[in-house]
Amino acid sequence: MKEATEFLPLTAPVFHILLALADDERHGYAILQEVERRSNGSVSLGTGTLYTAIKRMLDWGIIEKAESRLDPGLDDDRRRYYRITPLGQQVARAEAARMDSLVGLARDKQVL
Repeated sequence: MKEATEFLPLTAPVFHILLALADDERHGYAILQEVERRSNGSVSLGTGTLYTAIKRMLDWGIIEKAESRLDPGLDDDRRRYYRITPLGQQVARAEAARMDSLVGLARDKQVL
């Protein structure tokens, strides 16, 4: 099994997708909306970028398809829901720590 740090550095879309899934499972369009909402509109992923990243993340085992839905009667059966895996949580934490370290260096150099 891979260590979380072996995935680093993450691309921005992958990190944003992990953050979007950190607190709830979501389908693709909901991930796009969550990324845009949390970034106050400064990040807008295209569907091609999203689904290419999702495929890669599924292959890596950092997200997985969610088999059940909170209320299937209120949802479209064609939607695929995704959730973060325990490895994905470790990867997100490792990337956040890596980025925090970089911000610390920027502060030390008075760039920030």
